[in-house]
Amino acid sequence: MVTPDVRVLRAALRDDLVAAMKARNRDAVTALRTTIAALDNAEAVEVEVPGQEQPPASGRIAGGREGLGVTEADRRELSAGTVHSILRAQLSERVAEADRYDALGQAAAGDRLRREADALRKYVQE
Repeated sequence: MVTPDVRVLRAALRDDLVAAMKARNRDAVTALRTTIAALDNAEAVEVEVPGQEQPPASGRIAGGREGLGVTEADRRELSAGTVHSILRAQLSERVAEADRYDALGQAAAGDRLRREADALRKYVQE
């Protein structure tokens, strides 16, 4: 079961994404969208291994499935620790890349990544 802490955090990310979109804050939108996508990707289940038993096929289309929910896949449930770890990784990647851009003389790109990192700081418990 997903803990209430994780649900509250995901809801806050989505609410802040909507607010950033309304405010036309491109840097916050980028940071929040990629962070939500990283969480969604972490919840994804592995692809089925050939040879595993499959549900019965549809008679109309070879290999097709029919019935309620056949297109739905169960998602992994992330712990609060895993979610916070993903958030920390998103933040630290942006800060590290910003420093790298600065070292390469790309100050504008470094500043953009720092603004993205700032949008995520309130979610990261340091």
